[in-house]
Amino acid sequence: MDAAEYDLIVIGAGPVGENVADRAVQGGLSVVIVEAELVGGECSYWACMPSKTLLRPVAALRAAKAVPGAAASVVGGVDVAATLASRDRMVHDWSDASQVEWLDGAGIDLVRGHGRLDGERVVRVELPDGGERVLRARVAVALCTGSAALLPRIAGLAEAGPWTSREATSVHDVPASLAIVGGGVVACEMATAFASFGTHVRMLVRSGLLAGIEPFAQEAVAEGLRRAGVDVRMHTEPTAVERGPDGVRVSFDAGEDLVADEILIATGRVPRTEDLGLETVGLEPGAWLDVDDTLRVRGHDSLYAVGDVNHRALLTHQGKYQARAAGDVIAARARGAVVDDAPWGAHVATADHRAVPQVVFSEPQVASVGLTAAAARDAGIAVRVLDVDLSGIAGAATHGDDAAGTARAVVDADRGVLVGATFVGDDVAELLQAATIAVVGEVPIARLWHAVPAYPTVSELWLRWLEQYGRPE
Repeated sequence: MDAAEYDLIVIGAGPVGENVADRAVQGGLSVVIVEAELVGGECSYWACMPSKTLLRPVAALRAAKAVPGAAASVVGGVDVAATLASRDRMVHDWSDASQVEWLDGAGIDLVRGHGRLDGERVVRVELPDGGERVLRARVAVALCTGSAALLPRIAGLAEAGPWTSREATSVHDVPASLAIVGGGVVACEMATAFASFGTHVRMLVRSGLLAGIEPFAQEAVAEGLRRAGVDVRMHTEPTAVERGPDGVRVSFDAGEDLVADEILIATGRVPRTEDLGLETVGLEPGAWLDVDDTLRVRGHDSLYAVGDVNHRALLTHQGKYQARAAGDVIAARARGAVVDDAPWGAHVATADHRAVPQVVFSEPQVASVGLTAAAARDAGIAVRVLDVDLSGIAGAATHGDDAAGTARAVVDADRGVLVGATFVGDDVAELLQAATIAVVGEVPIARLWHAVPAYPTVSELWLRWLEQYGRPE
């Protein structure tokens, strides 16, 4: 069988794969992208975009109810049918026609089917009609296949047909009751959304909520969930699951069984590398792929792994950032250019080391970047913690009667720079980028005194942080 040749073959047409392909084309390479499902990937159809659309109504209602003059106009709760219809529009009814049109306009070829490596720079594609197509890369192959939901080893779970995040975000028949196993971002966000739909939600959390963020943020989210009617059960782990005529029965080592209409598993992610032909290049199927800061798989000059699949930071924005770096470096190396691998070089991805921004769209929201106070201390940093009560900020007070929240800055006192920040409160997501710039840019506290926040905005919290820190000598 003759092989079609391209400079670069990208397996996976999610946001990461699209960005790798686009940057490589802009760098003068010919590129084909292989996709087994929908062009646009998990984020566009089953994760970021549909989940945030499901969560927006409850946030908007909360904001309106807090403002005198608007609160009286709010009648009833979330309109579930309208919310699901809005979600359907956001995902284009799970049609990728517009994304395919974008690929065409960008000069990127598309092959639909399941791609597998068959040695260095060779990809065999199993086509939807059962046929096969062979592709050969002159320069490189980029694996951008993302991750899938992890199903823990619980007796009967797989046979019970549990929901993962895909089923939760694409729901059309909202269940009366839902058991959620897990305490991470997906669990907290879906608990928030389904509680707003009127579903009786019970969260079964093995340890704590949102591991890795500041404890005060964890506590605020737990309180918010309980306030919304969610039954949050900490230190609870199912031992068996069974689907029967009365729904899904969940059993535990101690205590009564729990019965719910559906069960959502949100306990982590696994790489989509099980059926990718990794064994043909000496790599382990099903494993995360280890890469350097140019996103090249260690020990393989022509193989790149970008986004979730390399386990550096399982977030769409971080994956797209990596993708831009990878696409540029593949094109640069194809031209014979010497790639600058210095920490701030143009062709490397280093932002996922200590400056990862993330937002949890719970009620209240949590937005964070960089190190927590505990992580900074563990890293040997001389830490100063600056906490500001958002209810004392004039800009926050104008948002309504309930302006509670906290903003924490973690400062490296020896260097006088911000190394982390966490915001908890209503609509704090938009505060995050300023902190990200300060952390990544290592902006001295002495300079931040001259970055004057507008009044009255919530961003005035920066002035409160600086006042608490004190003017440098």
